[in-house]
Amino acid sequence: MKTISGFVLVNILGWKIIGELTNIKKSIIIFAPHTSYRDGLYGKLYLMQLGVHYKFLSKKEFFKFPLNYFFKIYGSIPVSKTKEYIDYVVELINNSHELHIVLSPEGQLAKAIRWKKGYYYMAVRANVPIVVGFIDYKRKEIGIKKVIYIPTDISTVRKEIAQLYSDVTAKYPDNFSTELKI
Repeated sequence: MKTISGFVLVNILGWKIIGELTNIKKSIIIFAPHTSYRDGLYGKLYLMQLGVHYKFLSKKEFFKFPLNYFFKIYGSIPVSKTKEYIDYVVELINNSHELHIVLSPEGQLAKAIRWKKGYYYMAVRANVPIVVGFIDYKRKEIGIKKVIYIPTDISTVRKEIAQLYSDVTAKYPDNFSTELKI
């Protein structure tokens, strides 16, 4: 392992790393399933071992004193439920030499049958790929399933993503659904 975080993730915590982000300087990384706060810790260790510049999107409600300091150090930026955050993220990407925006399209830890669609609009408007990241507790694997370089229509992308996650086991499987309503 080339980093301390990778060593911890693989040799101490026992995870297997799958896939790479070779030659991709900017992207929207969706990370699922997200049914436990542990997912964020493992995801952070995974991203650190990749050695890429990234920011997490987190609910703005988490950015209240004193947690706001933790989330900023963690690499999070606050987002609201308004559509302006899409413009904000696109601007961040466009003004950066390298930046990967990481988010959970589920938008919550509880079961979600309607995933947020902002990731798609961010990728299309910033002209960057969608990286399908995952964490599988049954296989104890974390990594990248696929890179969608040219997102077609949202319905096709969502179906493809649901298929990619169909064999992934969440920490709390009852809280994860790939049977998504479009």
